[in-house]
Amino acid sequence: MQYDGPCSILLEKWETDMEKDILALLNGTDRRMSKGQRLIARYITENYDKAAFMTAGKLGRTVGVSESTVVRFATELGFDGYPGMRRAMQEMVRSRLTSVQRIAVAKDMLDGADVLKAVMTSDIENLQASLEALDRTEFDRAVEAIGGAEHLYIVGMRSSASLASFMGFYMNLLVEDVRLIHNTTANEVYEQIMHIGPGDVYVGISYPRYSSDSLKAMEFAKRQGATVIALTDNDSSPAARLADIRLYAKSDMVSFLDSLVAPMSLINALIVAVANKRRDSLDETFGYLEKLWSEYGVFTSANG
Repeated sequence: MQYDGPCSILLEKWETDMEKDILALLNGTDRRMSKGQRLIARYITENYDKAAFMTAGKLGRTVGVSESTVVRFATELGFDGYPGMRRAMQEMVRSRLTSVQRIAVAKDMLDGADVLKAVMTSDIENLQASLEALDRTEFDRAVEAIGGAEHLYIVGMRSSASLASFMGFYMNLLVEDVRLIHNTTANEVYEQIMHIGPGDVYVGISYPRYSSDSLKAMEFAKRQGATVIALTDNDSSPAARLADIRLYAKSDMVSFLDSLVAPMSLINALIVAVANKRRDSLDETFGYLEKLWSEYGVFTSANG
């Protein structure tokens, strides 16, 4: 993938590092492998887009070895069992797969499965994993930064635009100057953030497949001296490498789309935490809003 602009080197380096994470391990251990392990390594190297979503049993059957051989192989590579190795492969390929490839992978993953149960169970697991992995110190830093921002910029492109819109709607009720930027052209992004600087906070929401325009805007905000907060999926994300404060919430591939349930929950927590910091002014703000909503008939009753 080719990028233009000031952060092109960082983005290309990120893609290279992601590939090396697992493939370098495979190449570096070839001499110590048994015949069965070499078969596994060769298959992963040549077909990691498929292997990343296989169970240990299916991978073993595909290359002609036992499931226990696959599990031992993952352990000897330094992973905490086969699930750890599979997660590493998935992180490597998720941002690379096209929509057509995602559909093909999902067909294998969900073939014969209860789709409703599979998808909702995955969302529950992502929520639990996100809660366990979240750095509370980073979360508190984000809340303090947002609460004290002179201008708050919230940026999310493509699939992350829905998250940015939701966050922008509620933060606008809590923070004096909120600027929501989403689903716009690259030139318009810079026009909207051209005055960003020290004292301002830039919240960049970026999930696979990562938007290059969003990342370039984040890099610009950082160079201008703003505090940059990244809401993304893990520390291998290119957004994480650009940020001052990093908040991770897991997303998972579901057919051609990514589940953003855990990121939405993280945003909910940020909104509530910022509101708690502004509790004294919150009653006044919503009291005034209720008067406006009533005066202009914003809502209707359940009885019509």
